[in-house]
Amino acid sequence: MSFQEDAAGVPGSSARPDRGSSQDRVLPPPAPGHARPTRTAALWVAVAVGLVVLVMLIVFFVQNQDMITVRFFGLEGTLALGTTLFIAAVGGGVLVALAGGARILQLRMSNHRRKRTVGGTGLAP
Repeated sequence: MSFQEDAAGVPGSSARPDRGSSQDRVLPPPAPGHARPTRTAALWVAVAVGLVVLVMLIVFFVQNQDMITVRFFGLEGTLALGTTLFIAAVGGGVLVALAGGARILQLRMSNHRRKRTVGGTGLAP
């Protein structure tokens, strides 16, 4: 849900309709007994899901306590299997985040160059 959609439902708001639409969008009132979800409710659901994931991680660590030998570039050590797999998963997530961040930076730089060259907003018509 966008800010404009939120503001469109508030009387006296200064939200403008989308420029491309010929009619103002009017949101129908919610049906009796069916309120629209709020940001606070979404946050509560996200926290609840996060807690479930953390409990599952704890169970994973407890069930995978076998000690294994890990070798990496000539280094050798022993770690619990669950910890080793968790470190590998976090490392993979970091690599994905770095690749995504690099792509976002590349797109922003390209958009900035296009704005400077054309002198416009850089957005497609």
